[in-house]
Amino acid sequence: MRVLACTILTIATALVAAPVRAQTYDPSYPVCLQTYGIDGSFIECSFTSLAQCAASASGRSAQCLINPYFAQGDRKLPRHRGVY
Repeated sequence: MRVLACTILTIATALVAAPVRAQTYDPSYPVCLQTYGIDGSFIECSFTSLAQCAASASGRSAQCLINPYFAQGDRKLPRHRGVY
């Protein structure tokens, strides 16, 4: 009886669990294109500049976005010395 209850609970948990979505933004590129359509919108991050993205968005219902997850490398921020 416990095996049956455990099996039902496992199957119910698997069916109810929401599918996991992959990260929308690709951290390799600084600019993304968000395209709107009848089927919904999607985001494509494969542009290296806003001008390149704007050329691709021209004539479509789309807009260019700055990628918030862009990995800028190991740039160190400048350190400011305090005033003594």
